Amino acid sequence: MIIAIDGPAASGKGTLGKRLAQHYGYRHLDTGVIYRAVAHELIRQGADLADETRAVRAALELDPDTFGDPALKSQTMGEAASVVSAIPKVRLVLVDFQRQFAMTPPGAVLDGRDIGTVICPDADVKIFVVADPKVRARRRALEARGRGEEADEAKILADILARDERDQNRPVAPLKPAKDAYLLDNSKLDIEAGVRAAIDIVEAVRAGRLRV
Repeated sequence: MIIAIDGPAASGKGTLGKRLAQHYGYRHLDTGVIYRAVAHELIRQGADLADETRAVRAALELDPDTFGDPALKSQTMGEAASVVSAIPKVRLVLVDFQRQFAMTPPGAVLDGRDIGTVICPDADVKIFVVADPKVRARRRALEARGRGEEADEAKILADILARDERDQNRPVAPLKPAKDAYLLDNSKLDIEAGVRAAIDIVEAVRAGRLRV
């Protein structure tokens, strides 16, 4: 089974996907990490994030062992990843990696911003996660402070809105729900409630009780 998790509610989404994968004994991939890793390499090189040639080279030479680098979790890297992910050739390079991951047994949960629409359009279950931008900003600020980083909630909110606008209007794989995706609004849900809600959706789909 392949479970696709998409949506603008980035804060907590990766945790949701990870917890869902653990529940079912599946593999998990937070696909945003891939683009963050490419952006991180470009920044390390001192290259322009919009440099297509160097971005594609970084994507081709991507090392999965770097996905756990704490530096990839920063707000700055998230913003940089959004710029890199808008480069069509970079997306093409990374599509195969994601699809191969999804097809590897025993099953997979992938979360990102185009899993159900582009990467795995035939996923068994598609969940589109949303939350009020102000709630997302508050959560992200708390996460940053938990890592010992300074966090300006107003700036984070502005960055969130700018990124959503950029991702929703990019020419390749824009951020939008798949036609057969189930909406999950976690504005008022903590991670435990969000996980339970996601499991309920998966189980309802598997049992044939829920249809879009």
